Amino acid sequence: VQLQASGGGLVQTGDSLRLSCTSSGLTLSMYHMGWFRQAPGKEREFVAVISRRSGGGPYYADAVKGRFTISTHNAKNTMYLQMNSLKPEDTAVYYCSLTTSVRWTTGWARDSGFWGQGTLVTVSS
Repeated sequence: VQLQASGGGLVQTGDSLRLSCTSSGLTLSMYHMGWFRQAPGKEREFVAVISRRSGGGPYYADAVKGRFTISTHNAKNTMYLQMNSLKPEDTAVYYCSLTTSVRWTTGWARDSGFWGQGTLVTVSS
């Protein structure tokens, strides 16, 4: 079972990026799906979640609300994170994750789901 995140890179302030997350072995629509990030020296934090399992969401962290959009494409078994108006403080490794936890709307713990390997987003000022 694998989650594969991709799409990261080096961009400038104000640019956009779209991250993708696919899975071999898991049907994303059967889970609550989310994006998290971890900046250097900081704890991993919730970014955005959505659920095709329950039909709920999306929900966003305050820091990204209005700039980031989480979406899914069931036929492609893929989840996306469209990131616009990027800021240097968005620099982090971004992880996709799946969970069946009943509490998911503000994220979940590392031991409560499946995780991808992460993709690095660097925003230069």
